[in-house]
Amino acid sequence: MPRRPVSPVARTPQGAPAQRRRPAAPSPDELRRSVQRLRGRLLEPEITTATSVSEDGVDPAANPWDTGRRARVRRTPELTQRNESPGLGAAAAGLDAWRSRRSSASASVRLHPLTDSRANAALQTYDAQVKGAFDRLVPVLKRLSALQHEDDFIPRAQELARAELGFELPQPILETAWVTQLDMRTLFAWCVFETYEQTSASFFERDPLQGRPGSATVESFDAFLLDCGFHLLDITPCADGRLAHAIAYALRLPFGSVRRRPHAGALFDVENTVSRWVKTEHRRYREGLPNPAHADTRYLKVVLYHFSSLDPSHEGCAAHGSDDALAAGCGLSRLKDFQQAVENSFCCGASVDLLLLGIDTDTDALRVHVPGLDGSTNLERWLDALEVYEATAGLSAELARDRILALVQQAAASTPDPGMVRLISRLLEHNLSQIDYVRQFHGGHYSDAGHAERFIGVGIGFKEVHLRNLTYFAYMDTVEEGAPDLDVGVKIFKGLNVSRGLPVPVVVRFDYNGQVPGARDRAERHCRRVQQAIESRYGELCREGLLHVLLTIRDQDRHAPAETIGSTISFASGGGH
Repeated sequence: MPRRPVSPVARTPQGAPAQRRRPAAPSPDELRRSVQRLRGRLLEPEITTATSVSEDGVDPAANPWDTGRRARVRRTPELTQRNESPGLGAAAAGLDAWRSRRSSASASVRLHPLTDSRANAALQTYDAQVKGAFDRLVPVLKRLSALQHEDDFIPRAQELARAELGFELPQPILETAWVTQLDMRTLFAWCVFETYEQTSASFFERDPLQGRPGSATVESFDAFLLDCGFHLLDITPCADGRLAHAIAYALRLPFGSVRRRPHAGALFDVENTVSRWVKTEHRRYREGLPNPAHADTRYLKVVLYHFSSLDPSHEGCAAHGSDDALAAGCGLSRLKDFQQAVENSFCCGASVDLLLLGIDTDTDALRVHVPGLDGSTNLERWLDALEVYEATAGLSAELARDRILALVQQAAASTPDPGMVRLISRLLEHNLSQIDYVRQFHGGHYSDAGHAERFIGVGIGFKEVHLRNLTYFAYMDTVEEGAPDLDVGVKIFKGLNVSRGLPVPVVVRFDYNGQVPGARDRAERHCRRVQQAIESRYGELCREGLLHVLLTIRDQDRHAPAETIGSTISFASGGGH
């Protein structure tokens, strides 16, 4: 068992580095003034943690996305927005009712002075709305199963689906229910795919996370990033669905400002990443975007590994055997391979910087291995966001920011780069809001400690997925090269779905460049080749109706939803010979 390092917050002396403008710790007089200011401020109302069982009384164990690892099951109320067409929020009780339940809950949370409570409420609304749409499927289908032999089954089934799910069900499946039994496996997969399509459409039409390219949020962060000395932020989190929300929630970054490529174990493909680096630098030379090539900025590559504070031996990263030290070490090794590849192929000191982050999947708290200006990273030394939270919770916002800067500087592996210090400090500040988010709405840690994904995403794309445990990602060009990632996902869903007799829903996605002739047709062919490979690799599951595939493509140059081009679900046409 490797020795657990001591966080710099806990063991580093409080003396400030020479370059700091403020002392590392406030004086007693400053603390008294800060407390007086805090007491005099008009604080936000305290946000409470709401815990409830589904209103229809469905046994939580019946939900294929509940892991059942804990006796206590925390349910999130279902939400809708007023004047919104049926779909994601068709059967929710309404935002006002949810706020009422939330305000009457017993547990309250005092927020950190840097926490954005309005953003927390908005993010919780979006999370509950989308996941609620998926989690209603099983209870509704169970009610349909009980009705299937009634004389008026079809009209009642469609009425129920419209009211609860926001869409009608495929008529051919309903019409054959009287002959044998309702085909629940196919119906379940069809409903998951329909819900995904609604989720995608809503994301691009409403921009609920306010991160679309060209938005004020994106432009503001891009300017900050350039000012820190970085012209592109490329992040590889693990493909684990518990990290799918890392960009928009844990780091609070606008998705339009970040290049995201999840891989199992955060072990990204070095050659492909070098190719993306080349494209980025070529654009800087040819178009001066995002800044001219002669500007003194770097390409920042980030690896985000994960671990579990509540069950470190079982709920860590499966790709690394729940060994967080191994996950961190492998992540750093892959980062260095990328940097070395760029320098070997082009020149020594090419514009590549590296950053290693960890995240606790139970609390969403960050662990930052602050690099030195010389590029060094110390695996035995990190900055823990939870300890940063405690060290700054009693300060004013201004003093808290100064304290965070000091802690980042102290935690560096060697003398740090000022721009890197500013960026990491901003990420930690954002993460404080996420720590409070988990405390506000999940009692301090998530109840679904393990996997609870709703579908597998395969291919390249999925810009619209930014929710924890919504999707397991398997980024790939071909099934052959991405088989290890996909095998992990299928294994997860054998426990989540197949063990309950429900199929594995797989959404295949390939984005294409609409300005390139023939790109759309090639993306379609790519989807169908991947479908055939999936059906070949998991033939037994497919033959038993325990794996279904939805094929989608999307023009990456347009802020528009994915387009469905096919599916393994088909219905025989009547008549003819």
